[in-house]
Amino acid sequence: MADKHNKSFFGQSTGMFLQSSLKTDPFIFFRFIRKKESSTWEKPSLGEGKTIKCSLEEIVMILKVLKRNLKSWSTVHVFKEEKTSISVKWEGENKIWLNVGEYPKMLKIDQIEILKLLMEHILAEKIEFATSSGKSNETPPKVNDVPVDSNKDIIEENVVDDNLEIVEEVNLGDKVKKIEGVIKGETEKGLLLQMSNNNEHWFPKSAIKSTYDSAKGSKQSFIIDSWILEKNKVEA
Repeated sequence: MADKHNKSFFGQSTGMFLQSSLKTDPFIFFRFIRKKESSTWEKPSLGEGKTIKCSLEEIVMILKVLKRNLKSWSTVHVFKEEKTSISVKWEGENKIWLNVGEYPKMLKIDQIEILKLLMEHILAEKIEFATSSGKSNETPPKVNDVPVDSNKDIIEENVVDDNLEIVEEVNLGDKVKKIEGVIKGETEKGLLLQMSNNNEHWFPKSAIKSTYDSAKGSKQSFIIDSWILEKNKVEA
């Protein structure tokens, strides 16, 4: 049985790596890089790209989406006051979006199946070897983030219904903002939202970082990329 796993998923503009160095570590890493305007890829060795560390509990929730038990799941990681929005959501029947901060990564059905099988295998390994009694395998995080639930004095997460919508109680920073709205229309790639002033705006689903109830007419919260709010002149 292999002790180390490293799998890459590349597209035209964004690459994603799943990395597990030891089966006794109760976590995995996802690393994201993108292609620059010069057509060269970002280099993590130069501090470029984005890395997140996922706990066993987060692996379970990502797998629930990959297995279609949930349509989407999202959370927020905090590291040194930097907040990173993370979401995994289906688009149609054959695509999944993994949105990590400013790094959106789309996976096709074949990549989804490989990721699901690999994460199931890694989770089974870690359940067996990383949860044994006698010593703690937890080490202080050294990369880019820690899960928000270990910083409850900074951010509080509440579970809403069964889709694990994250309700933020603090300012999320400049990259994303929370707004209130009502879904008035929906396409495969976008949502039509009515704001509190009754103005309506279309938002691409890839820019919406929180989960939501697709039912029309009910007011709910949305965590959305700041750039699209500024483009539509929507005040958060």
